[in-house]
Parts: sequence; C-alpha cells; structure tokens
Amino acid sequence: MHVSSPQGRFADGAAVVDGLVFAKAEAWGKHLIQHYRPPSTTGRAGRRMIHVHLGLYGGFTEAPAPLSAPIGQVRLRIEGDEFGADLRGPTACELFTPADLDDLIHRLGPDPLRKDADPGRAVSAISRSRRPIGALLMDQRVIAGVGNVYRAEVLFRAGIDPYRDARSIDAETFDAIWADLCALMRIGVRRGRIHVMRPADDHGAPSYAADRPRTYVYRRAGEPCRICGTTVRIAELDGRNLYWCPVCQT
Repeated sequence: MHVSSPQGRFADGAAVVDGLVFAKAEAWGKHLIQHYRPPSTTGRAGRRMIHVHLGLYGGFTEAPAPLSAPIGQVRLRIEGDEFGADLRGPTACELFTPADLDDLIHRLGPDPLRKDADPGRAVSAISRSRRPIGALLMDQRVIAGVGNVYRAEVLFRAGIDPYRDARSIDAETFDAIWADLCALMRIGVRRGRIHVMRPADDHGAPSYAADRPRTYVYRRAGEPCRICGTTVRIAELDGRNLYWCPVCQT
C-alpha cells in the first residue's frame, strides 16, 4: 500500500505507514481508525494506526488505480494495486497509538452503530443533565456519531420538543430514542444515504436538495410540517441549526 500526503501536512505520518498492508478500518462515532500492518506479519507487532475525523467539510474520493495527479489540497492519498482514495479537508488526520485510541474511546459516548455499545452510559449522562435533550443528542460525549440530521429527525419521530429538559426523559422514552437511532443509522449504512421517513409519510414535498434525503423537519424551516401542517421552526442551539415542529413535538 502506497501512502502519501500530496499537500504535505501529513507527510511525516504518511511516511511511517507507507509500504504497510491495510488491515482494517473501524469507526467510533465520527472517528475513523485505519489499521496497517507490516507485510510479513499477521499479529499486532509493528502495526500502525491513522485517525481521521472528517468534520463538516472533509471527505474521501475513490478512483481506480493508478490515481491521476492530485487535484486540490489532498491531505492523505492511499493507493493500492486496484483502487485508491484521496482525503481532503478533514478536521484531523494523524498517527494514533493504542493509548490514543483508548483515550478517544473513553471520551466518547456509546455509538448506536456498534454492537458493543452500552446505552446505559448515555442514560446516566442524560438523567443528570439540565441541558436540552436536543443539545445532548449532538454531544459526542453522550452519544457518539449522531449528526444534525439524525438529531432533528429522531426527535420528531419521537414527538419530543428538542428544548425539553433532559432530566425529564425517562428510561422508557430514551430506550425508544436509542432503538430508533440504531435502526435509522443502520439503514443509512446499508443504503449509503440517510433515510428517515416512515413509509406512510414518504411522499409530498420533495427533499431540501435534489441529492439529499426527504426529511420531516431538517432543512425545512418555514415549510409546513408533513404531518400537521404547522410551520417548521428553526433556531440555533450550541452553534448548530435546530429544526422542529412546535405542534408534533411537545
């Protein structure tokens, strides 16, 4: 595997991994961990890790090998015999040690996409917090991996006001939110795109952009609620846009 940093910002780290064999990738919330091993080993000896956080603007583009000359600011280029990928605009791209990974996992809440997730940790954090439930669902220390679309849509589907005091969310209500997050996020993985509409509601006004999912409230501020017709509202909560229906979510 040839690993480089055409942009130069990850040149030292790329040089450490260059020539190793790609072993696997795993995600913890919004954090991607790539594992590499020496060609002659199958155990843990000599393994290296790259930690990537895409943030709001990062992304991978894939293409058949050999890759053409880099276009734009390519932080990380990974090229194998048949395929390659370029990474642009990530919030983080760095070498990781096992201790770094342990620290990351310790800081994150349970990830609905992981089979080993313990939702009890999120219940404990929510039951002690005075913050709005809409804020906590986006707090990666409470639940890892939930973005703005899933935050808006799962609260709508549950009929919960995003400004509701988190302490008022009982265990049964949280269990329903958690189960819905697990189901919706796994559908997103299988389909390669977000899908949040129940079959009976999957009609009517188009999505907020041609290549985006149809949603109940996300990016629909000022438009009528798909269920009750009330105008969907927008506000800012912890620096991110928040969308909700004041009638369906009480």
